[in-house]
Amino acid sequence: MNSKINIWVPVMIANFLLLCLGTIACSNKQNGGTTSVAASTTMPAQTPTQPDFEKQRQNAEQQVRPEVEKERKQAEEEAGKSLDQDAIAAITETQSAIDAIASNKPSQALEAIERATGKINVLLARNPATALIPVSVQVEIIDAAPHDVKAVKQLADQASAAVAIKDYPAARVVLYALTSEIHVRTYNLPLATYPDALKDAARLLDQKKNEDAGAVLLTALNTVLAVDRVTPLPLVLAREALNAAQAQSQKDKAAAQTLVQTAKNEIARAKELGYAAQAPDYEALNSDISNLEKQLKGNSDAGSVFARLEDRLSSFMKRQSQQERR
Repeated sequence: MNSKINIWVPVMIANFLLLCLGTIACSNKQNGGTTSVAASTTMPAQTPTQPDFEKQRQNAEQQVRPEVEKERKQAEEEAGKSLDQDAIAAITETQSAIDAIASNKPSQALEAIERATGKINVLLARNPATALIPVSVQVEIIDAAPHDVKAVKQLADQASAAVAIKDYPAARVVLYALTSEIHVRTYNLPLATYPDALKDAARLLDQKKNEDAGAVLLTALNTVLAVDRVTPLPLVLAREALNAAQAQSQKDKAAAQTLVQTAKNEIARAKELGYAAQAPDYEALNSDISNLEKQLKGNSDAGSVFARLEDRLSSFMKRQSQQERR
C-alpha cells in the first residue's frame, strides 16, 4: 500500500497555535481523527458532502498495516508525555492578551500577560538548563515513496538534477516522493526569548502603544520552534517481516525465506531513501541477513541469528527516531 499523506506546515506558527492549543489530549485513533496530540477546539465541522480522507486513510492503515498503526500510536503516546502544561498555559494566555488588545481592552491584556509571565517564571525555576519546552505535537504517517528500489533511485536522480539547476520547488516535490516515515513534529516554547517578549509587550501597553504590544506578542508566538523526529517505515516493515519469518521458521521454511527477503528489500529501501544512508548498521544488518538465509537453508536452529538481527534493527531504529531535525 502506498498511501500519500500531506504534512501540514503552518504558514505562521501563531495560526497553528490558534487552532491547536485548546484542550490538550491524545487523539483517539480507533474511530479515526487527526494525528495531532493537541486537540483543536476551533476546527470547522466536516460537511456531510465532504469526504474525510484522513479518516479513510487511518481506517485503511489499521486494516492493511496494523504494525505501522501500532508504531504510530506508540510514537504519539511517547510524544504526548513530553508536553508541559505550564508552557501550554503561557501560550494560551499570550493568545488571550492578543485577543484583548484586538478588542481594545488593554487592562485585560495586561492581566493575561501577568498570568503568562507567572507560568514562565515557574518554567524557568523548574527548567533552568532547558531552552525549549514542548507545547504541542503532531504525529503523521507519510508514505509517498515507491516500493521499488529502482524507482527510488530514479527519483533521487531527478531530485539531484533539480538541485543542480537550482529548481528548488521541483526538488522539494520530488524529495517529498522519497518520504516513507512516521513523522513526529514537536512545537517548543523558547525560554530564552519568550519572557523578554512578555515584558516588552507589558511595557508597550503601559505606554498606550497597543498595536506595537500586539505585534510583539504575535512575534513571540511565531518564535515557537518546530523540532522533527522520524521513524523510517521501511525499517518498521523489515522488523515485522523478520518477526513473521521467525514464527514460520520451524513450520514453513520457504515462507520464512520469502519473509526474510522482504525484510532485506525494505532495509535496502530505507538506505536508498536516505535514512542514515551512510550508517555502518546497513552493512551489519545485511551480513546478519545473509547468515540467516544460510541457516534457513540448512537444518540448524536460526533462533540466535533472529535475536541478533532484532536487537541490531531495534537499536538502529531507536537511534534514528531520537535524532532531532530543526
